[in-house]
Amino acid sequence: MNKPELHFYELANNVVAFSSTRHGGVSKGNYAAFNINRYCGDSPDAIEQNRKSLANCLEIDVNKLIVPHQIHSDSSRIIANEYFKLPANIREQIIEGVDAVMTNELNVCIGVSTADCIPILLYDTKHHAAAAIHAGWRGTVKHIVQKTIKEMGIVYQTKPQELQAVIGPGISLQNFEVGDEVYEQFANACFDMERIAKRFRVIQPKEEELPLKWHLDLKLSNRIDMERMGVLPQNIIDEGICTYDNTNDYFSARKLGVDSGRIYNGIILK
Repeated sequence: MNKPELHFYELANNVVAFSSTRHGGVSKGNYAAFNINRYCGDSPDAIEQNRKSLANCLEIDVNKLIVPHQIHSDSSRIIANEYFKLPANIREQIIEGVDAVMTNELNVCIGVSTADCIPILLYDTKHHAAAAIHAGWRGTVKHIVQKTIKEMGIVYQTKPQELQAVIGPGISLQNFEVGDEVYEQFANACFDMERIAKRFRVIQPKEEELPLKWHLDLKLSNRIDMERMGVLPQNIIDEGICTYDNTNDYFSARKLGVDSGRIYNGIILK
């Protein structure tokens, strides 16, 4: 059995947090080689093999590998012990159309799938609870990370200053060009546009006359949202990996097309 190559983050001894790379799986073409997302067109057989190898690598039951079907919403789901007592079709329905999941169950891997969008992993150091958040531009403009932190406060009594956070691989400002309508949505959502937006053209041969385009920093946008909630800056890990610039190791929908694999960003409480 192939072993997936994972990029791990150091949060605590009793927490495993990681992002998958493209390596160590059996998928082919633009899905090569490690993809566990069922919603992007990959071979079902390859996906199941990759899921089993990931569960084996993480030493968990494959049924405790949570991969929601994301729709760029600001909705979250709680994964409690009762979830695993439900029939498989009901479990799938529960994680349909959600972009954040949270749990305080041990040996359960909650995660989100990304390929340029920003993955955020949260760990509550006091109450031993975790969340995984998918923050594309639509989720970011809806302040999904703030809403998830508030929900953790209700469910687990989480306080932002007790959180550790990971901002995983995602597209950089340099490569995230957007139209004026997207810029306006961020401005209307009270983001600090002087900090998160720059207007320039990416110079290519014979393209010197192209108009200036807005570029947005989604990672910084989510960092600012977390800090505004009270997450301490020193508790936020961001290794600055741009998916668009690193497609040998990570999937990028902007570079590879939407018919390609997805990074899985997971967190497990031990």
